[in-house]
This record gives sequence, C-alpha cells and structure tokens, in this order.
Amino acid sequence: MLDIAKPSPATAALRPSEYTAALIHVLRRRPECVQGAKVLEMGCGSGVVLAALGAMGATSLSGVDIEDEAVSTGRLLLRELGHDAQLFRGDMWQPVAGRRFDLIVANLPHFPMEHVEVAGRLPTWSSGGVDGREFLDSFLEGLADHFTAKARAVLTHNAFVDVERSRVLAARHGLALTVLASVLVHIANEKLALMTPSVLLAEDGKSIHRYGPHVFADLHIVEIAPVGTQS
Repeated sequence: MLDIAKPSPATAALRPSEYTAALIHVLRRRPECVQGAKVLEMGCGSGVVLAALGAMGATSLSGVDIEDEAVSTGRLLLRELGHDAQLFRGDMWQPVAGRRFDLIVANLPHFPMEHVEVAGRLPTWSSGGVDGREFLDSFLEGLADHFTAKARAVLTHNAFVDVERSRVLAARHGLALTVLASVLVHIANEKLALMTPSVLLAEDGKSIHRYGPHVFADLHIVEIAPVGTQS
C-alpha cells in the first residue's frame, strides 16, 4: 500500500511538477480524446498521468520509462487505484515496438542543459541535452509509427526549445502540431544556472521572464495529429 505520509526517496523524486499539472489539466478538458482510448505515456514517471487517464475512461493504459524506480512506483499507484496497466522499463519506443495507440502523452525531459543531477530529481528527469531536444526529437521521429488512424499525441513543450522546429519535424511525417494551451511555469534559480548559455541568451526576455529574483518561462501543451485530423 502507498504510504503518503512517508514517501520513499524514489516517490519524492518522481513527484508531479507544474508540467504534470498543466498536462493533466488540458487532458481533462478533452474527455472525447480519452474515453475508450488505448493510451501510452512516454516517460510515465510516478504513473499519475496514466491514473488520471484511467479515471477518465481510457480502456488500455501503457507506459514506458527509463528508470526502474518510476516503473515500480507507477505500477504500485495504478494497482492501488484499480487500473490494469502495462508499464515497461526501456528506452523510448523500443518496449512498444509494433504497437499502436489512440492517444500518446508525454512530459519528456527537455530542459536545455548538460546531463547533471538536479537536487531532488532523478538525473534522467531534467536534462534534455544542450539544446533540450535529445529526447524530444527521438519521440517525434517515432511517433507516427505508433499512431492508429485517428490518433493524437498531447505533450508538454517548453517555448524556449524551438516549437517551430518540432512543427517542421512533425510535418515530415505527415503530422500537424497545434498549441492547445500556454501557461507560465516557475524556474528555480538553481536550475536556471544550469541552462545552456546560448539558449538563455536567446530566450531571456522572450519566453523567459524575470520579475526581480523570480524567473518564469512559457510552457505550451501541444497536440500532434495526422494532418487533417487535428482538433
């Protein structure tokens, strides 16, 4: 049984973020995309997004994460909530090769920084490489191969990680990218100090906003779907 009074170090490291909350908020506003759907979450973490989708009526729940702690924590949460889910430890698309889904969701690590540990987080849960796109590009390259005919993906996308580049990459595979919602998220100064300097220089005052010592950034929730089927 989950002991919420005494979370394990793994559970604490996998705690939901503002990104998680924004993703769930948008998905809750789109029940027609969830009800009866075969769902995959790439980078399933604590399992809370899959739990939300299960509560909304998704009929099949699958998840992939690179971290053993994430898979075990997610399985426990989903089992406690009565959801029959398949969670796999593995690298991106490999564990679900040959499978297709109606809805694919993701909150991937795509903060532009070197691969260093951020306090209180697992190392794989922050860094997206120097340009922030190391995992995002791999996700986009394999997405169409895992779509059913009218599938869609909904994912978080930092504005400072070149949304237009993602739009172009999606288009190469016959997919269209649409921004569904935009919110501000707080960036701790300790994390900002790790941001790739060239990205910070280019985006400071554009998608990165400073108010005294407090720093916020634009976050988009985007939908990617086959051209002509997007919402």
